[in-house]
Amino acid sequence: MCDVKINKREPLRQRYCGPDLQSRRIMIPPLTIKPRSMYVYFIKPVFGWVAALVSLVLLSPFFLVIALILSLKNHGKVFFFQERPGLHEKPFLLLKFKTLLDSVDENGNLLPDIRRQFGFGSLLRHFHLDELPQFINILKGELDFIGPRPLLVEYLPYYSPVQKTRHDIKPGIIGLSQVSGGNKLTWPQRLRLDVFYVKHQSFGLDCLITWRTFKYFFQKNRKPDEGSIFSAESFVDYLGKD
Repeated sequence: MCDVKINKREPLRQRYCGPDLQSRRIMIPPLTIKPRSMYVYFIKPVFGWVAALVSLVLLSPFFLVIALILSLKNHGKVFFFQERPGLHEKPFLLLKFKTLLDSVDENGNLLPDIRRQFGFGSLLRHFHLDELPQFINILKGELDFIGPRPLLVEYLPYYSPVQKTRHDIKPGIIGLSQVSGGNKLTWPQRLRLDVFYVKHQSFGLDCLITWRTFKYFFQKNRKPDEGSIFSAESFVDYLGKD
């Protein structure tokens, strides 16, 4: 179990999330947020919207180059759309760059994901550049920069009442569970961290998540995520083992 307890006398609490993560500290600041704080309900969404707009404008040449390459490689198909649950479980279409080919077998069925990858698409996934179109989701009011990652709609019936509270706020491009181990965490650990963020979101916690995100991207000799889309266990499969 990873039961997070808040000690207000400590300026910053270091927590471990189970024996499989003894080498990975999860840094969680104390509770500083009050209900309906100005940061959560005004500053954060406004800043996120403006930052997404500015980022799209500044990165538009880079965005167009990626789109052109993918269009040539994927027969004009640039984006990948998938329905995900958003605020209060309301579904929306999550945007990503399409990083897998539409290769099929002799019966016209799509080949497994691992057989449909290609060099440029793998590069985009490695640096998470395939998620750049999600700035558009932010402008549409469907995502925040920081929040629980939107998972699959098919997972909704399997959440416990506590786990369902991860949908009490908008999902995000980056989240506490992603910077605390990501796919190396077990599903209960990931969902518990999502719920913790919902209950204790604050400016300090968002700064910590942002810092750990930049630290991850700029670290030397960064290896691809061992729990990629080709090997990560789905939530439904995890529950099926019980």
